[in-house]
Amino acid sequence: MGERQAVNTDAILTEAEHRLRSLSPERLRVANDFLAYLQEREENQATAELLSIPGFEAAFRRGVEQADSGDVVRFEDIRRDVGDLAETH
Repeated sequence: MGERQAVNTDAILTEAEHRLRSLSPERLRVANDFLAYLQEREENQATAELLSIPGFEAAFRRGVEQADSGDVVRFEDIRRDVGDLAETH
């Protein structure tokens, strides 16, 4: 289903681009403003969903502080640990 959805998205983007290219500059500006509005709403909704998770904000702040102070683990090390764990089971 993921591939089908991607094809549908590509078709929609192609159709939208065709429509946008046929607009006058004034209408293109309005369409662009509307797209920016939709994008902002989607981003705000995603942020609200994350902030509604109990403890998310505090955990995120701790993560940022750890990253800023260099208290991090390389992704390759984590991945290797998970792979080693899977091999032992």
